[in-house]
Amino acid sequence: MPMWMKATGGIGSILVLVALLITFLKQLIALIGFIAVAFKIVIFLVFAALILGIGFMLLRAWNESRRKHE
Repeated sequence: MPMWMKATGGIGSILVLVALLITFLKQLIALIGFIAVAFKIVIFLVFAALILGIGFMLLRAWNESRRKHE
């Protein structure tokens, strides 16, 4: 086998490994971005539920205090 074919095979293998590594890192960054967005949405929904729960409790307390004074 000619020497240039052996050298090309080695260099090609290294280039393929580098390309696979770059692709893996891009996918990993995309996954981390997706998880971060999902986490932010969950935090927002919990905060909105907390605000609605506090508002509902205040409304109930206000209605109960009105009934007691009548």
